[in-house]
Amino acid sequence: MGGVLTVSAGHAVHDTYTAFLNPLLPIFIANLALSNAQAGLLTVFIRLPSLFQPMIGHLSDRFHLRQFFILAPAASAAMMSLLGIAPNYAILALLLVATGFSSASLHAVGPAIVGRLSGRNLGRGMGFWMVGGELGRTLGPIAIVSAVQFLHLDGMPCLMIVGILASVVLWVRLKDVPGQHPSSVGQGQALPWRRALRQMGPLLPLVGVVLARVFTIASLSTYLPILLRGEGATLWFAGASLSVYEAAGVVGALLGGAISDRLGRRPILFISMLAAPLLMFVFLTVSGVVAPLLLLLALGFTALSVTPVIMAMVQENSPENRALATGIYMAVNFVSSSVVVLILGALGDWFGMRTPFIVSAVVSLLGLPFVFLLPKEGLRQDTGQA
Repeated sequence: MGGVLTVSAGHAVHDTYTAFLNPLLPIFIANLALSNAQAGLLTVFIRLPSLFQPMIGHLSDRFHLRQFFILAPAASAAMMSLLGIAPNYAILALLLVATGFSSASLHAVGPAIVGRLSGRNLGRGMGFWMVGGELGRTLGPIAIVSAVQFLHLDGMPCLMIVGILASVVLWVRLKDVPGQHPSSVGQGQALPWRRALRQMGPLLPLVGVVLARVFTIASLSTYLPILLRGEGATLWFAGASLSVYEAAGVVGALLGGAISDRLGRRPILFISMLAAPLLMFVFLTVSGVVAPLLLLLALGFTALSVTPVIMAMVQENSPENRALATGIYMAVNFVSSSVVVLILGALGDWFGMRTPFIVSAVVSLLGLPFVFLLPKEGLRQDTGQA
C-alpha cells in the first residue's frame, strides 16, 4: 500500500498545479479581453496532448517509463507557475501545451503502476489514485487564488519549487520499484496492440457513458468560477467553490472505487449518472451561500465518485495492457472534454452561462442507457500482487 500512496501523492502534487488554470480564467478574460470561448480554448490546449496517451501507454506496457511519472510534477509545476507572467495569449497556449504533454505522461503511466500494485483491490487502488487527483484539484484553486492575492501574478513563478521537490521525493521513493514492465510483476508480455483493442471490445458502450458524463464534469470544473463571478461572487469565493466541489470528489473517489469492489461497477455508475445531473438542476435554482455550497458538496461526491470505477473496469478488461487501456480511456475522456468545453463556452457567450449547465445536465442523463450495455463484471480479474 505504501507504493500506491506514494504514487497517489505525486498525482496530488501534479494536479494541484494543473488546477491553477480554471480559477485564473476570469483574470485572463479581464486582462486579455477574451471571450468565454477563448478562455475555454485554453483548457483545450492543456488537454490536446492527451491524444498521445495511448501511444505513451503502449510503450509503458513494454518498457520502463517510470521516469515519465517521476518528472511530471516538476515539469508541470514549472509551466503552470509561469502562466502569471505570460505576456499574451500565444505564450499562455504554449505553456499549457507543454504542461499537457507532462500531464499526459503522468496520467498514462501512473494508473497502470497503481493497478499493478493494488492486486485484488483494484477498485480501492484506483480510488486512492483518484483521491490524489481530486485532492490536487481541491488544493489548486485555493492555492492559486491565495497566491494571486498575496503575491500577485508576477509572483507566481516561485510556486514551482514545491513541484520540483515532489519529483525529487518521488525519485527517492520509487527508484527501486520494479516499474511497469509485465515480466517484473508475474504477468505475460503485453499483447500486440491490435489484439489488445479487440480484447477491450465489450467496453465499447463505455464510450457513450464517458461522452455523456463529460458534460457535467466539463461545465462544473471549467465554468463554475466564471458562472459565479458573473453573478457577483468574489474571485476568492469562486475559486473556493471549485475547491469545495473537488473536496467532495476526494471522498467520492475513495468510497466509489472501494464500494464498487463489493457491489459491482454498474450500480455505482448508474447512481452517479442519475444523481449528478439532477443535483445540477437544483444547484441552478438556489441562491445565497450555504445552499449552493452544500449542493456543490453533493455534486462533487456523486459526479466524481465514478472515475475510479471506470478505470477499474478498463484495467480489469485488459490486464496485460493496463497502460494502453488506461491511455485510450484518458485520451477519449480528455479529447471529448476539450470539444465539450468549447461547445459550452460558445453556448455561454450566446445565451449566458446558465445555459451550458442546463444543457450539460440534460445530456448527462442521456448516457444512462449505456450503463446497462456494459459487462456486469470485469471480464478478466487480475489477482496477482505487485
